[in-house]
Parts: sequence; C-alpha cells; structure tokens
Amino acid sequence: MASLTGYAQAVEILRWERIPLAVPLIVGQERIVFVDQNVRVGLPRTLVGKLRVQSTGGAIYLLANELIEPSRLQLQNMTSGEIMLVDIAATVGKENQAALEPVKIVAGEQQSSRYGQVGAPQKSKQNHVSGESLVQESSEDPPVARSETPVPVVITRYAAQMLYAPLRTVEPVAGISQVNLNRRLDLTTLIPSLPVEASALGAWRMDGYWVTAVKLRNTSAQHLTLDPRELMGDFVAATFQHPYLGGKGNASDTTTAYLVTRGHGLAESLLPSKVGQIDPKGGRREE
Repeated sequence: MASLTGYAQAVEILRWERIPLAVPLIVGQERIVFVDQNVRVGLPRTLVGKLRVQSTGGAIYLLANELIEPSRLQLQNMTSGEIMLVDIAATVGKENQAALEPVKIVAGEQQSSRYGQVGAPQKSKQNHVSGESLVQESSEDPPVARSETPVPVVITRYAAQMLYAPLRTVEPVAGISQVNLNRRLDLTTLIPSLPVEASALGAWRMDGYWVTAVKLRNTSAQHLTLDPRELMGDFVAATFQHPYLGGKGNASDTTTAYLVTRGHGLAESLLPSKVGQIDPKGGRREE
C-alpha cells in the first residue's frame, strides 16, 4: 500500500456560493477543474495566447503558457444559464515544485428557497401512525413536487433576465432549457390591430410550458399603448417588457413580448396567416 501512495492525488473541493473562486496556476503545468456540468468557458481577450483552455465531459483543462496577472473566467452552465466566476493567476513555479492538485467545484448549500425552486413534497400524517400505514402508502404514487411559483411566471422572468440582465446576475432555474426557434416565423397575425413589426428572439421550456420572446417594433410615428387582449393566438399568459411603444425612430419604439404556451411552441398557437387576408366586409384582400 505504501508503494501506491505516490500515485494518489488529492482533489481540492471548492464550493460555489456566488463568491469568486480562486484557482492559482503554475506556468507550464496543466491544472484540471472538475465541474460535473456542461459548461461554456468565457475568458478575457487579454488571455488569448497566454492560457490554453480545453473543456470536455465536465472537466476543464487550464494551461498557462506565460505569466498571467489576476484575471477572471466565467463558467456558464449550458442548461440553466448559471454563471460561476473563477479567478486565476499564473506564476512561475519553484524548482522541484509538485504539481497543483485538481480542483472540483460543487454547489454550495442554499440557506433559503430560491425563486421558482421546487419544494420537497410534504409527508402524509399517516406515516407516523403505524407500520401498517407505511406499507399501504408505499404502493401508491409518491406526491408530485410542486413549485413555489407558477411555471409561467418562472419562465417569463427567466427569459427577461436572459435578454436584459447581465449574465452573471441570471438566477439559475432547475428544469428550464432553451429550445430551437425558427427566427423567420411568420408573426403577421400576432397583433394585426397595431402597426407593429414582430420577430422571434428566443424560446425556453419547463414542465410542459414554453415561453417565446418576441421583439415588437413600432412602424408608425404615433405612440402605441400595448394591451395583451389585442394579441391573437392561443396563449396561457402574455407579458410586455414595456407597456407602450414610442414613435418610429425613438429609443422607445422597440420592446419585447413574452408569450407563454402549453404543450407546444409559439408556431402552433398562432392564427394562420391566411386569416389576415380576409376582409372584414366579406371580401378578400389583394396582395
């Protein structure tokens, strides 16, 4: 056993609790950072050529080619969007200095429930009555975990943060994921009563709900008040980033609408484009 101790290598555990984590480096020595998540590494342009970064299978390999002043890396979870901050600095190692041990980043304990977090199901009072009651309940389906906040509210808030807030401030939400979206989706029937140009920006889903962010731009010179009742389609909820649109050319002529659908994406909730060609008087418009 003593002969094997030389091959054992400790792993330094760092807990992410929204405080930047220090990961020192030695020039010419590769250091491994285990994250156990599918992450994307963001680094300043000043480190291009100085730091080699490779990421695969939840492990990040960092190799400093030269001295590096204290700098900050961003590790973004590709599923939840959460960003972890890692501070690095590369120095020249001493003669015969041992290689630095790998680092493993784990989630810190949360003292309070977070927005949209799924709470643990409550235990039935029958569990404390007798052993017979426990056997009877074990054959039934376990209680379904419920979210503290309605899902449409959670995903709308998340979408707004992803579009308007700095990435480092986006609160992670378990179970939410980004979905593919056809950005050329025909939205001419979305709000036909207003002179507004609509285009799709992005979409996310969670627990059977979809939220699609749609950019609205005023094409007229008049001030427009936005009313969700003027939206045409099958929506669970609709929210505007701003309650009005300024005239074309003003800084306020553009905003974002968040449209929540259930069981499918936005495309299946829109009215057919041919409906927009029907004249209210009974005729059909010429294109």
